[in-house]
Amino acid sequence: MGKLAPSILSADILQLRAQVQAVEKNGADLIHIDVMDGSFVPNISFGPMMVRALKKITKLPLDVHLMIQNPQKYLSVFAEAGAEIITVHQEACTHLDRVIAQIKTYGCMAGISLNPATPLSTIMPVLSETDLLLIMSVNPGFGGQQFIPYTLEKIREAADFKHRNKAKYLIEVDGGISVKTAPKAVKAGAEVLVAGNAIFSQESPADACKSLKRVIEQAGGRAV
Repeated sequence: MGKLAPSILSADILQLRAQVQAVEKNGADLIHIDVMDGSFVPNISFGPMMVRALKKITKLPLDVHLMIQNPQKYLSVFAEAGAEIITVHQEACTHLDRVIAQIKTYGCMAGISLNPATPLSTIMPVLSETDLLLIMSVNPGFGGQQFIPYTLEKIREAADFKHRNKAKYLIEVDGGISVKTAPKAVKAGAEVLVAGNAIFSQESPADACKSLKRVIEQAGGRAV
């Protein structure tokens, strides 16, 4: 069954408690936190204080996506703040295998993210050590972007590699996810879908979350 991870990047910060608890009751499986530094991506968002605050208001696992330079410098503070999953970008890590191992020493699931134009082949040597593979279906930095169709092939490739090698990583997809694009991503092999605008920018985030989760479940998943 596909999982849904609402991204608080699109949430109303003044209504954060109410909105997070609303999605928690209406199909959300994780809470996705996009951390941006204004350098690796052209935007600035949240830090460990946000993770710590969310830990107090939800029981859902906190899925922290570090879109920052030198992420290895900040792993401990996000782990201590309450992250259950910490994902770093291949493009931001010189020694990716070392960073993955470091995340695990803090008791967190370790994720790798790829920008749309970055091939899956660049991380194949470390995929067996990875708990989560996050495929970006937009160029990261801003919410509300359109899903990039060619990323579907990368999702299929990641699913094929996982099946052939009996790997255990979850395939997560982030960017432009909506009731229209979610079924395509799921059928390609996505197992966790991140959605921000499609949930928190709607009149009722609770209803939007419920509808999107229903669409994900009805999509069924990839046939192998």
